[in-house]
Parts: sequence; C-alpha cells; structure tokens
Amino acid sequence: MTARIYLNQPQITEIRFMALIFHLTYKDAWEAARPAGEYAAPSLAEEGFIHCSKDVPQLLKVAARLYPGETGLLVLDVDLEELKSPLKNEPSRSGEIYPHIYGMLNADAVVQERALEVGADGLHFLVD
Repeated sequence: MTARIYLNQPQITEIRFMALIFHLTYKDAWEAARPAGEYAAPSLAEEGFIHCSKDVPQLLKVAARLYPGETGLLVLDVDLEELKSPLKNEPSRSGEIYPHIYGMLNADAVVQERALEVGADGLHFLVD
C-alpha cells in the first residue's frame, strides 16, 4: 500500500461539533419572522419561553401528541453556541426534560430548516 502526500492542500485547522436543540413550528410563522432576524413562538408570550426538544425522537413524540396529522410544520435545528437567549432544561408534567428558550430565538442560531411530513400511516417523519 502506498501513502500519498498532497502538497499545498488546505488543512483542517478546526473541527466544531454543534450542540443542537430542535424547535417545531409552522413553516409560515418561521418564514414571516426570519427576515426580522428573530422569532417568537406564541408560547413566549403565553408561558415566558419557547418550547424545544433535546433530540429528534423527543420532537417526533411532541409532534404526534400536539400536531397529529398536521402538515405545514417545520423543524428548526438550533445551534446552542449561537443562541443568544438563556436556555433552561426543565421537566415537563410527565417528568421528561425539555429545553426551553427564555427569550427570542435569533435567526442566525438556526443552522438548518427541515420539513416535517406526514406519512400514509398518519405519523410525522423528518425530511433531510
């Protein structure tokens, strides 16, 4: 086996692993808020925070419970290093821990937007 050395190739100087949380919203609501550079879910005014999920399985459980069969949903992948508002991990009534954003969600913290579709079985699935 021969090793090849390539000269004058850019070197990776930093590898960054993002810590993400996930927010479920309506596509129209996010698209209306994005140009302003920040987003407030209705829960921010009603409860004082924006609901999020710690991972995709948790998000899919939320979608099944709160939005059964609904279309037009979007998942926002939020980079915690870029998030400007305070974040708290808090228990729900069931005792499961959920991340809550206590303030506006700055649009530049959203690193990916993904459609949440509904399958023939009526369950949501994430489109990458």
